[in-house]
Amino acid sequence: MRVIAGRFGGRRLAAPPGTGTRPTADRVREALFSILGPPTGAAVLDLFAGSGALGLEALSRGAASVTFVERDRRAAGVLRENLQALGVGEDEARVLAIEAARHLRDAATRGDAYDLVLLDPPYRDADRLGPILDAGLRPLLRPGARVVTESDRRHPLPLELPLEDERRYGDTLIRIHGA
Repeated sequence: MRVIAGRFGGRRLAAPPGTGTRPTADRVREALFSILGPPTGAAVLDLFAGSGALGLEALSRGAASVTFVERDRRAAGVLRENLQALGVGEDEARVLAIEAARHLRDAATRGDAYDLVLLDPPYRDADRLGPILDAGLRPLLRPGARVVTESDRRHPLPLELPLEDERRYGDTLIRIHGA
């Protein structure tokens, strides 16, 4: 697994051991960011971050900052190692080892706002998480924000946000929603 393009382009990323995370395939990340265009200056939220591949790709391509949320402490540790190996500073990225729903509540209380949200939850939890994420994300989205979901094509993550684009890559479904 590697960063595809930008200032970290070609750099390898470590993945958490075991099968608890499912890093987004290089070709899917490349296609996604070709569709989105450069996230120049964007505040990004990478929820269910795993190794951080999606958020690191955004940072590499010009995002101003990324908040990585990953409840699994081992995966969060690998993500921190990836950030350190790339020389990413605390002003550009922070890693929170907490539940996604808790972060959404805390972020709303603080008044955090994002331009791009990357959602790649465990496929088996898509139906349960959809309504929680849909309600929790709305107060955090800046005007013109986009929300990207990755899911199994047979079980899309149910969000009520306007759907702008949808692409399939094998069994992977990528959806891009507007705010």
